Amino acid sequence: MPDANSGNRMGVDAAAVDASYDVAVIGGGVNGTGVARDLSLRGLRVVLFERHDLAFGASGNSSGMIHGGVRYLPTNPKVTRQSCQDSGYIQQIAPHLLFRIPFLMPVRAGARGRIMIELLDAFFRAYDRYQPLKRGELHTRLDGRELAHLEPGLHGDLVGGVTFDEWGVDGTRLCVLNALDAKEHGAKVHVHTTVESMARGPGEPRRYVLRLRDRLTQRAFAVEATNVVNATGAWGPITATLGKLSNERVRVRPAKGIHVVFDRRISNYAILAEAIDGRQVFLEPWENMSVIGTTDDDFFGDLDDVVATSEEVRYLVQGVARVFPAIREARAIGTTAAVRPTLYEYGPNEDALSREHAIVDHAPDGAPGVYSMIGGKLASYRLFAEEMADRLAPGTTCSTHVKALPGGDAVPDALVTAEQNELTPVAARRLVYRHGSRAKQVLLRMMRRPRERAVVCPCEPVFEAEVRHVLQEEMARTVDDVARRTRLGLGPCGGMRCAARCGQIVADELGLAPRDGIEQARTFLEGRAKTRIVAMGPDQARQEALAMAHLRATLGAKGRT
Repeated sequence: MPDANSGNRMGVDAAAVDASYDVAVIGGGVNGTGVARDLSLRGLRVVLFERHDLAFGASGNSSGMIHGGVRYLPTNPKVTRQSCQDSGYIQQIAPHLLFRIPFLMPVRAGARGRIMIELLDAFFRAYDRYQPLKRGELHTRLDGRELAHLEPGLHGDLVGGVTFDEWGVDGTRLCVLNALDAKEHGAKVHVHTTVESMARGPGEPRRYVLRLRDRLTQRAFAVEATNVVNATGAWGPITATLGKLSNERVRVRPAKGIHVVFDRRISNYAILAEAIDGRQVFLEPWENMSVIGTTDDDFFGDLDDVVATSEEVRYLVQGVARVFPAIREARAIGTTAAVRPTLYEYGPNEDALSREHAIVDHAPDGAPGVYSMIGGKLASYRLFAEEMADRLAPGTTCSTHVKALPGGDAVPDALVTAEQNELTPVAARRLVYRHGSRAKQVLLRMMRRPRERAVVCPCEPVFEAEVRHVLQEEMARTVDDVARRTRLGLGPCGGMRCAARCGQIVADELGLAPRDGIEQARTFLEGRAKTRIVAMGPDQARQEALAMAHLRATLGAKGRT
């Protein structure tokens, strides 16, 4: 960290600062938005900056589960208890956003299999003690016949298995709702805004000036804050260098994880399988589609451009097909990829690394009031945020476990909503899932402006009113942002039927030139094609390439008019 006079050398002065805050949070993933919400609820003045969009990294591309920490049970049951308890809290504050995922763990026949089923039965009896904390069902031991009855698609000579359940969640929506609640309690949230530098304020031992740039408009500005929280996940060591901090103390071991997405629910159960190298992989019913995952490999590439490879896709499909062969015939429509900010440790296999979290206090680096949040996972974000907020606001009380997230209070019945508003049950169910009680705001738009009842994305589906709602109310600024918040364009068509119209709405709503909306749509579609092509077979890939070539020609012509 530069000394007290370095701010003057960089041209920092009090007149150049736009606003002053108690805490500046850098990073719009679940940890950053979680701590921004917690601190805002405690009455602190908070500002959050995200270089891309909310949930751009691991938070929006994870396996999408708030799980109970079953892997920690043998070595650290306290963590399992905390995970289950926090799962219960998150269900209370966002009941519309969570959904039950029952798991099947099949066991192959043979002498080893008979021993394994006994061990698993005993293990999950211990896990059952924590289920009331997260409203989980107790495990069930199944024989081979019962297993086949539950899921006829299972393959192989199976001695039986066990069931247990966890909870799924849309990680992007979770980040958006935390950021929205922070904003509604006084926080300022800036997406697509990069922190270019951080320096000590002039004459202030605990005052930091952050210089920023809006990446979409190129507007430069500066703010000052008493405290700074680096919550940028895998980017953490890079962010630390902005303030000349030693990134040796902000050490993570970035681990790439990918998932393959299929166009529908293939099974109503999550199924655990074993990959060729012995790692555990899974097939998971997730919202209105299916997902297989996940890899866990050290990553040394560009953190802003993490994509799956065809080899990684084949690795996952091969592992799942060993117990569920129908996966080979299912229609893959895309992939997700992200880098976990795993705590650094040299030597162990990636899969054996700790998923714990840690707070680094940079006072020893000469930067009192600056902290880095490293490690962690989606399932423990609320607890991690509470620990960070306790350091910054000692003597205040955390309420994030009892206060509902936006939309989490009085969630309407989807079928009643459908009947009252002349929607299909599917459309109403998806709208209520994403927005909870705030679906009413979208429905009121439709009543006031009947033209906004038009369906923009038929795969999801998404109405024009919802697109305009997230642009006005949820900090979306691009077609890609709208897709994260609504899942527009993430279904079977890959955005071919909706991206151009969404681009028109974005341009209209935000006062952009029409060609800017078209360019955003083209950028979005090219990004989707990049994530889809690696999961497709030859025939589907050729068809996709032809469609993209036609689309480039069509949109290019429109952009020139």
